[in-house]
Amino acid sequence: MCYATTLSILFTAFLLRIHWIASVSIPSSNCYAFDNSSHIVDFSSWIGYLFEYDVQQDTDLAVRFCKDVESRSQTEFYNGDLMGCEQSYDKMGRTAQVNIICGSCPNGQCKGRPGCICSVTYESKCRVSVELALPCEKPGPQVFQGFTVGFHPRSWEIVYNGMTQFGFEKSNRDFSFHAKQSQVVLFMTAIASHSSLVQKPSLKVRPEKGLEVKFSGSANHGKPPTTLSPTMLIVDWRCEVARDTPYEVNITIPIKGYEPIEFVLTKFCDYTQEESEDSRKGWAIFGVLSCIFFVSSTLFCCGGFIYKTKVERQRGIDALPGMTILSACLETISGAGQRYMRAEEQNSAFGGEPSWGPPPSSSQDAWKPIERRYGAI
Repeated sequence: MCYATTLSILFTAFLLRIHWIASVSIPSSNCYAFDNSSHIVDFSSWIGYLFEYDVQQDTDLAVRFCKDVESRSQTEFYNGDLMGCEQSYDKMGRTAQVNIICGSCPNGQCKGRPGCICSVTYESKCRVSVELALPCEKPGPQVFQGFTVGFHPRSWEIVYNGMTQFGFEKSNRDFSFHAKQSQVVLFMTAIASHSSLVQKPSLKVRPEKGLEVKFSGSANHGKPPTTLSPTMLIVDWRCEVARDTPYEVNITIPIKGYEPIEFVLTKFCDYTQEESEDSRKGWAIFGVLSCIFFVSSTLFCCGGFIYKTKVERQRGIDALPGMTILSACLETISGAGQRYMRAEEQNSAFGGEPSWGPPPSSSQDAWKPIERRYGAI
């Protein structure tokens, strides 16, 4: 037999017909799958193992486990099977889906063999589905699939699909943080239907003394994470004691009914951080807000002065924004304003005049308005 074409294998849709019951780290290879109860099964020991199956009289199919799937035929080889797939109406390309059955085939095949192909189904000319029976090894822990932890709302550098990624499963110098980085923000996402299973995180520092670590953020308050609304876990840490070897911050996120999510953040402390650094950060924020307020007030005053000068035709101090309100407040405090005179005040006012003086023109002259004026500024 000659090799006609190589179909790219797709091992992400294994259907494991098994029922089985530390943190879950990603396996050393990509040759793994999940059973129906979300337990991880590692197939690294089967990588490259050859399985063959006779499809027709002149055609067979070979599976090199976790490597490729080949459709082999003398006739197809001469006709150019690879070109036939490239010119096919199927825009999905050449793919093969391998479904794993732990145990033996339903029809009783695989007798005397460690594993075999149970059936082969061609969905199109260049797409094939294969059922493969294997004596599966002992399953690993139950994985909380769909859960991610990353440094951005849509990233998963630390945890992907419920498994801790390489570099964060243990202390790692290549993935460490320096002393000058006093804060790390982590974003968590989960499938909405299972988000309520995520509990508040906890931490453990090794060595216990020398590095002060505090949690804050929505994740620390127990808010359920979703893919549309990731939660934040803010890690504030301060180097109290400098040392040559890094500190390990082991973070654990409990999951109801599943193994907990665990990962390690490594912190280098080549110098001691004083508490005043945090206070200076607070004063810096206050200074920025003060500058914003000062600039906004200046722009408001200038704009208001121009508006009153050009539109309302006011001049001088009257054109300043807020002067009307300020003057009204000052008049209220000082008791100034228009008022009627008392009877005794009215009599005394006219009693001091000479008899030959002109009489008042009208009764309205009996009261005088006190002069309206602005208060002192």
